[in-house]
Amino acid sequence: MNTPDPEDPKFVELPEPTGWPIIAAFGLVLLFAGLVTSFFITFIGVLIGLVGFAGWFLDVFPHPRHYAVALEEAPQPYTTARSIKYLKIGQRGHRMRLPVEVPPLMAGVKGGIVGAVAMAILACAWGYFKYNSIWYPVNLLAAAAVPSLAEASQSALSQFHLVGFIVAVISHGSVSIMIGLLYIVLLPMLPAKFEWFWGGIMTPLIWSGFLFATIRFINPALAVHVDWPWFVVCQVAFGMVCGYVVFKEEKVETMQSLSLAAKLGIEAPEENS
Repeated sequence: MNTPDPEDPKFVELPEPTGWPIIAAFGLVLLFAGLVTSFFITFIGVLIGLVGFAGWFLDVFPHPRHYAVALEEAPQPYTTARSIKYLKIGQRGHRMRLPVEVPPLMAGVKGGIVGAVAMAILACAWGYFKYNSIWYPVNLLAAAAVPSLAEASQSALSQFHLVGFIVAVISHGSVSIMIGLLYIVLLPMLPAKFEWFWGGIMTPLIWSGFLFATIRFINPALAVHVDWPWFVVCQVAFGMVCGYVVFKEEKVETMQSLSLAAKLGIEAPEENS
């Protein structure tokens, strides 16, 4: 078979494949393995390594070995009568991410406040019917930050305490608002048909389970006196009311469909259609 002309544009020269580097590497492995086993393994490794390096050297000296490879004809590009419509930067649908619309921040604040009121009404109703005092659950909630209430008797917890009332309102309100803000992030990412289930039932149940495991470290007095079935009912009521308020609030579009200039607040001329 005739050797192709290196100048022939139909062929290209490539380095010739060789297995000598693998043999040389195997010899080095045996050489170092013999240092922790026996001199005989080292001796065999030296021999194999010398043979591998010698063969490798002869493949590149005095000239590296090459072989010619015929170039294949490039395939013809696929053509179609259909046209492709490209999205422009800033056009709705460009690199779309979900959710497309989210409730405003004030929806989370409103939902948290309304849910906190609904939860407080049920908790106070439980205290009135079981201990004949609406202040009993209020003082239990405040016992986490008021040491005197943490060690108070049942009769003392049934009385009104101004400090406990202020602490309970602040703690209950702030936590409720934070959960309401969490709802505006969580609910838009859930299927619209099941938002009531995740926001009104599953999330309160998960939250109640977390509190059941940690409440003795956060508020020992509440852990001792709490009525867990009624506590779960109060949590579900909060979730349903807060979720309803957040879900019914008018949504606002996210900034993902805006151009980079609009996101940065830069005045720039719009591109022609």
